[in-house]
This record gives sequence, structure tokens and C-alpha cells, in this order.
Amino acid sequence: MRMANRRFTRLTNAFSKKFENHVHMVALYTVWYNFIRVHKTLKMSPAMAAGLSKTLRSMDDVCSMMDAVAPKPGPRGPYKKRETENSN
Repeated sequence: MRMANRRFTRLTNAFSKKFENHVHMVALYTVWYNFIRVHKTLKMSPAMAAGLSKTLRSMDDVCSMMDAVAPKPGPRGPYKKRETENSN
């Protein structure tokens, strides 16, 4: 996993600054590795070999599933001007 995902190495542009972003990237990598990537020795995805899936997924399938369960954005609130320290 460390070799395939640059977020596990230090001092790069892909390094996760927030733990939440890191968790999401690990989840995406796990879905890609198990449901999308065709492994050479199996000649199918690990999910297909385990009987969890009958078809090979694509990233478009994953994105549409994520969009289906994501909460819909609500209306934005009013703009509130920040107070500055130097205001008189």
C-alpha cells in the first residue's frame, strides 16, 4: 500500500494534512484495489474471486454510488463579515 499510494510517504505534495482526508483516500484505495483493479494472478478482481461481485467495477460506478449516498447540499447561509483586530 505504501508503494502504490504517495500519501504514506513524507514531504510530498500528496501528503495528507488532515486525518479525515487520509482516511478517505485509504478507503478509495481499498475499493480500487479490491473491486476495480484486475490482478494478474487471479485474472479478475479480488472481490470477484471471493464471490462478492459478479462484475468488474469502474471508477464511474464508484463515483455514482458515492453521489447516491452523499447528503444533498442545502442553501448557503448569509454572508457574515469578519471583524478585524484593527477596526476602530
